Amino acid sequence: MMDEPLTEGPNLGSALVGRAEGLYGSASKEEVALVMAFNIVFVGGDYNGSTLAIVGRNTIYSSEVREMAIVGGTGKFRFARGYDRLTTYSFNTTSGDAVVEHNVFVVHH
Repeated sequence: MMDEPLTEGPNLGSALVGRAEGLYGSASKEEVALVMAFNIVFVGGDYNGSTLAIVGRNTIYSSEVREMAIVGGTGKFRFARGYDRLTTYSFNTTSGDAVVEHNVFVVHH
């Protein structure tokens, strides 16, 4: 399970734009990879309450930039399609905490 803040920048003190809420689990015996299904839930502003649904395989260490599919959305993002490019900004090996940059490219009605 995950319920993580999404901020404008890599610092937790940055303005909150939404939350990443969903599920993930191990996807491979041969590499560190996750299968993920989560929603980006926007808070505040014009997109408050709108969501983007993201599904895909996240090869954490194998690729500098990973890509997952945007398969839908709600509110302002109804019928959304596109992709989310993830880049690890930092990773703490002791705590397991990571800061991941999301670049979202979306087409919606």
